[in-house]
Amino acid sequence: MKWKKRIWIVVLFLPVVLAGAWGLYEIFGMCANHIATKKQSNRLRTNLEREISDIEIVSIESQTGNASGTGNHVDCVSAVLFSTEMQEAEIEDCMSKYYVFDGWDCYIRETEDGYYMISVSTSAPFADNIEGH
Repeated sequence: MKWKKRIWIVVLFLPVVLAGAWGLYEIFGMCANHIATKKQSNRLRTNLEREISDIEIVSIESQTGNASGTGNHVDCVSAVLFSTEMQEAEIEDCMSKYYVFDGWDCYIRETEDGYYMISVSTSAPFADNIEGH
């Protein structure tokens, strides 16, 4: 009789244990995705400062989540607003050794205020995380 009781206890608590494990995996994935976005933003800032001598960074923004709104996936998006005397084509040339400018995942634009914004978007390490749904 004891073995039947133990089997029922395992059967009843197994869904709770599995749901808890899944939840912990999703939380771990979210943390890893946010760390990857922070690293990407720091790398972007470092690369800009290395290549552009007169750069003045105005702001650094980052976002982790479904940036495009299409599908269930997680993106790491980093954007830096900065000023420099260089032209857009010159900036793109000197940054092209680090990034491939395709107009969607990586681009440089001049703002109305005369600043430049560079944006880089990559897939997150845990791209199928609940954060992208």
